[in-house]
Amino acid sequence: MGDTGASSVLVQDSSNVMKSSPGGNRGLESSKCRRNRTLDWRNGVAGGVAGCAAKTIVAPMERIKILFQTSNPHFLRYSTRWNGLIEAVSHIRTSHGIYALFKGHAASLIRVFPYAGINFLAYEQLQCAIIVSPQTDTPYHRFFCGSTAGAIATVFTYPLELIRIRLAFETEQSKNSSWFRICRKIYFESGGKGSPLNLYQGIGPTMLGILPYAGTSFVTHDLMREQLRSPFFAPYTLEKGSSTRLTAVAQLCCGAIAGIVAQTVAYPIDILRRRMQVGRVVGSRSGVLETARRVVLERGVRGFYVGLTIGYVKMAPMAATSFYVYDRMKRLLGIIE
Repeated sequence: MGDTGASSVLVQDSSNVMKSSPGGNRGLESSKCRRNRTLDWRNGVAGGVAGCAAKTIVAPMERIKILFQTSNPHFLRYSTRWNGLIEAVSHIRTSHGIYALFKGHAASLIRVFPYAGINFLAYEQLQCAIIVSPQTDTPYHRFFCGSTAGAIATVFTYPLELIRIRLAFETEQSKNSSWFRICRKIYFESGGKGSPLNLYQGIGPTMLGILPYAGTSFVTHDLMREQLRSPFFAPYTLEKGSSTRLTAVAQLCCGAIAGIVAQTVAYPIDILRRRMQVGRVVGSRSGVLETARRVVLERGVRGFYVGLTIGYVKMAPMAATSFYVYDRMKRLLGIIE
């Protein structure tokens, strides 16, 4: 009886929050927007730490996915097998050691910290600027905020992403490439004195992919979070004594679902950008349409979803960890209570 009474109070409290602030916790968050503008660095640090934690967890799967997506000749035989992920990991571990599973990860972290920091920071600030009333608190506005935030972060950090992809693509131990050597090689690929524009190879399809991915990820996470705060789920998903804080399990579920949905939406474009990013390595400089045509000729429509299973296995824990750590870091830094 005592538990039932507490649950009833919790549900009523949650219901009041939902009624007084459309969009779940939007009323509370909107009231803090002005203060959050003075805490920009904290949002950025929280996002950067969250991104690094998420990437570290899935680094080995990320490398295997890149090898499959780019049709690396040493791994073609694994990409079509149901247990290809396990076999590919075993091949790399026995041939080059466990460290090889994390090849390019240092460069990844160098990129991820500013990318995730800018991404979360931009999303928070765009929400404060665009979602100024209950009428503007719609999934479309949130999608716009998420997409724009992802695009801004991508522009600032894309060269580091390209270097990371090149490092992950190289599998021959004799190459012994570092991120600095890869950067120099990319810079001078077009001959002459080199060009900074070489560091933005494939940014076109990357931007096309990040818009639906980032937008879908943020809006799905926010919608799931609101649903789990609703009176129906509140007794099972909210921390005791709170009408807004989700439990760790509930937070992780929100992030995992957001990652899976976003991955499904943006994956075909992700295939194209990976192929274009390593195009010059394999002697190809095709555009978006030519790259798409080549994928269809090689494997048909299914070619746009090569490695998607790995994408799911990777994206669910990565997105879950990212959103969860971001929330916990905001509490630690005093941004939210």
